[in-house]
This record gives sequence, C-alpha cells and structure tokens, in this order.
Amino acid sequence: MANPENVKGMERFGISTKNTLGVSVTDLRKMAKDIRSNHVLAEKLWSSGIHEARILAAMVEEPEKVSENQIDRWVNDFDSWDVCDQCCSNLFDKTKWAYQKTFEWSSQEKEFVKRAGYVMMAVLAVHDKEAEDKKFVPFFRLIKKGATDERNFVKKAVNWALRQIGKRNIRLNALAIEVAKEIEGLDSESAKWIASDALRELESIQVETRLKSAIDK
Repeated sequence: MANPENVKGMERFGISTKNTLGVSVTDLRKMAKDIRSNHVLAEKLWSSGIHEARILAAMVEEPEKVSENQIDRWVNDFDSWDVCDQCCSNLFDKTKWAYQKTFEWSSQEKEFVKRAGYVMMAVLAVHDKEAEDKKFVPFFRLIKKGATDERNFVKKAVNWALRQIGKRNIRLNALAIEVAKEIEGLDSESAKWIASDALRELESIQVETRLKSAIDK
C-alpha cells in the first residue's frame, strides 16, 4: 500500500517522511475497523517505528489497557504533528491519564510532547461532552503560558485548544475571549497570531448563534 507520491505530498504539509510509506489515514481507518481492538498488536505496531503503523497502533489500542509508562513512552517517540494528533484524538483522550497529561506535557520543552499537551486540551473539549466547565478552566492558564512559544507546531496547538474550549458553551466562550485578549497584549508574535486567529472565530456570529441556540434547547 506504500505510495511514494503521497509521501511527497505529506512532506509539503510538514509531515515527517522518516520511515513513512504514504498510506492514507482513510486506508488506515479501514484496516483498524477490520483488525478491531488489540493491545498486543498495538505495541508491536508502535515498536516498528513506521510512521503509518504508529497511527494504526493508536486506532487499534485498547484505552483501558494503556499504562502511564506506555502513554509517556509513546508521546516521547513523536516526531511528526500528524502522529501526535492522531494518537491524542484516537487514543490518549480516552485513557484515564488524559486530563493529568495535559498539565504534564504542556509544561515540557520537547516540541511534540508540548504540542500533545495542547492537542489533548482541544480534543477533550470536543470529545468529552459530559465534562463540567471546571475541567477546562485551569487550561486557560496553561494556554496563556504557552502562547509565547514561537514554534509553529506548538503555537497552532495552543490556538486550537483555546478555540475548541471557547466553543463548548457561552460561559467558556466568554472566558476564552477574555484570555485571548490578555494573550493579545503579550510581547510575542506567536501570542498575537494566536489571539487574533482565535478571536476571529470565538467572536463570530456563527459561534455566537450556535451557542445561544444550545441554551434555548
């Protein structure tokens, strides 16, 4: 299923080409559906070091069998933003370590570990429908702290986290807008981009209408 042309395309999007075959995520999802959950296989796939095998590993792993050692080991192996994001959204956010790791990883210096901390905030904001606001409020402090990191893959994750939390409901939207305006005042190009991009969406008519509609229901 390897496709060298896909690898070239992936490189243009900043995806690592190291041990990369060019298999599409769509095909990986089909494979995962056929394989189903398999903890032993997931570890073997991850150990292969192959880019797509690691994405597939996150799709077939069993969240309840993931240990803290495993989740930390995997995150420290990240060498590309897409593997990071796929692991966070397909697996890590479903483990019992999810909220704990947002704090730990977002405070680390290693680029893709730090990105993972903020990606986790974003995907939890989308996936954990039943979580109370108090679960997300502490993330604002971490978002403000990470806003001055000028590295592209970190700043985009910080921005993503701020926007997704701010779209959960009216209260968190107001808090997110307030934090974005604080970030806007920081002496950092990254912070100013994060703030302006987030405010464009969080203060939009579309988001306001959707959140008010949710209250009416």
